[in-house]
Amino acid sequence: MKKVKNENKEGKAGKVVSVQGPVVDVSFTEAEHVPPILDIIEVKNIHGEKIVLEVAEHLPGNIARCISIHSTLNIQRNAQAVPQNKSIHIPVDDNLYGRIINILGEPIDQKPPVESFEKKAIRQDRLGSRISGERKSAEKIEIMETGIKMIDFLFPLVRGSKTGILGGAGLGKTVLTLEIIYHIVKQHQGSCVFAGVGERIREGNELYHELREQNIFDKTILTFGQMDEPPGVRFSAAMTGISVAEYLRRKNLDVLLFVDNIFRFVQAGAEISTLLGRVPSETGYQPTLVSEVSEFHERIRTFQDSGGSITSIEAVYVPADDLTDPAVVTIFSFLDSLMVLSRERVQMGLYPAIDPLLSSCANLDPDIVGNHHFDVSQQVLHCLQRYEELKRIVLVVGIDELSAADRTLYERARKIQNFLTQPFVVAEAYTGKKGGHVSLTDTIKSCESILSGRYDKVSEEKFYMITEIEE
Repeated sequence: MKKVKNENKEGKAGKVVSVQGPVVDVSFTEAEHVPPILDIIEVKNIHGEKIVLEVAEHLPGNIARCISIHSTLNIQRNAQAVPQNKSIHIPVDDNLYGRIINILGEPIDQKPPVESFEKKAIRQDRLGSRISGERKSAEKIEIMETGIKMIDFLFPLVRGSKTGILGGAGLGKTVLTLEIIYHIVKQHQGSCVFAGVGERIREGNELYHELREQNIFDKTILTFGQMDEPPGVRFSAAMTGISVAEYLRRKNLDVLLFVDNIFRFVQAGAEISTLLGRVPSETGYQPTLVSEVSEFHERIRTFQDSGGSITSIEAVYVPADDLTDPAVVTIFSFLDSLMVLSRERVQMGLYPAIDPLLSSCANLDPDIVGNHHFDVSQQVLHCLQRYEELKRIVLVVGIDELSAADRTLYERARKIQNFLTQPFVVAEAYTGKKGGHVSLTDTIKSCESILSGRYDKVSEEKFYMITEIEE
């Protein structure tokens, strides 16, 4: 009887017939033995190390084409490949707080494995208006104050919304994300999930030490698929992050999901698509671009039945500062709020370097923020818009040639621009200035005072890098 069982097991196992980088082809003797797409297969290399493969395609001749999660170095031809009859599952439990895991749920923080009675698949089979009988929430909108003047005033963060921080290389996306984590976790005592998708190992290391120094590491769960890992890992890292966030939401918690960087998720999908031999679209990206981005974003939702919510803040790398890049356009079509970082503002030393005129926010609405907040914000935006027009004239003819009204507006706009800068808590070691939390009420009142002319006799330099206007 034992002999029959062993034969059956060997009959279901396949063998490796081809390895091309992270793409591995596994052949099976019978068609019914070929695992379904997204199931995993385990192979051992010549050193006996386990390598996990995820089925991506079915080819003629009972061949499963797989994407490797680990390095494919030292895999032998005809090595036994054993299907696991499941997709990638990760442990989900409160024990994940203060831990760093990879996309398989394995610890990478040199601590013992995560003990959990429950495991969750990182990929959803289907998405619709209902999942497990849950209904979308229609409850009162709740604004989450970050303590960062420009964000609270012009790009309010709403519970259950999706916010994108867009910018090219070196504009401060990661620093701004860290500052938001610090303020929100401290103020709202929420649960935080950070998904490091295809970014540098150095940044992950800095994040770990920063969270420990600020005493908010115990409220945070970190998942990483870094730049040096195969594309299958970088693609699945975003899915692992959202899976952990979904588990916490079902426990009636308000979850903050931070993704750095969601563009790397798209980039990994493009690499996988090319490796599988798919014909790219006219723009050079994968033909499945929209479906992959929507698969991730449609899982960020708030439900009435569970009472919890997922609020996402995603850093979006903009290649060559080109906001018309197809991947960037696809990502921001799913976002409620766009904060576009400007290289010009970085060169001027204005931090956070958010360009208020290029950015937009669907939450800046009188029904959400109230009439007073909305009216003052529109006056500020109008003032900054007029300033951009006058700036070109001043560069040619000088400020003395402006009319009295235009000159007053020009000077007030420069004061508002300086006032909306802010020293960051997480950057104190670099700037030497102490960061702080500024309430939204104070920000509105201060902007109103500048617009009314109360500070016309104060020089614009005094407004630069301060927290509150009394300084």
